[in-house]
Amino acid sequence: MSNLNGRKIAILASDGFEQSELEKPLAALRQAGATVQVISPDGKSIRGWKDKNWGDPVDADLALADADAASYDALVLPGGVINPDTLRRNPDAVAFIQAVGKSGKPVAAICHGPWLLVEAGLAKGRKVTSWPSLKTDLANAGGQWEDAEVVVDGNIITSRKPDDIPAFNAAIEKALAD
Repeated sequence: MSNLNGRKIAILASDGFEQSELEKPLAALRQAGATVQVISPDGKSIRGWKDKNWGDPVDADLALADADAASYDALVLPGGVINPDTLRRNPDAVAFIQAVGKSGKPVAAICHGPWLLVEAGLAKGRKVTSWPSLKTDLANAGGQWEDAEVVVDGNIITSRKPDDIPAFNAAIEKALAD
């Protein structure tokens, strides 16, 4: 496990995030020593999605309007169908993702989270993976989709599904330790 002391990571999510895709990276990155902040559009708690039903709430640390992309060393984008579909229609969320991505800092998206890479213009020319139903969306956005548990292309880190979370977490930690 990496020592991420002094690293600050944002997790951007809204209601309908896949429970494990937010909670497991959050726990792993904190255990590695990083400061991790959950950012929601309004700064209020958000509800996860788990096993085809609403899951548990997660408290947000910060509202999106109060978050400064430049103050983070990395950004994590959990999946779930509802969460990224909501965030990609939020211009402030898209601008935040663009700012982190264009700065060269790691942007890690899992499952349906890569929809946000499409919306932010960060998939073009990149090798990526996702939940299989996003393959065409990512290809249409200029991404090169691969069926792999984790794909790292520069500062973009992507994974397919909850089963890939250990590899996803390891790739984020490696990117921040390098």
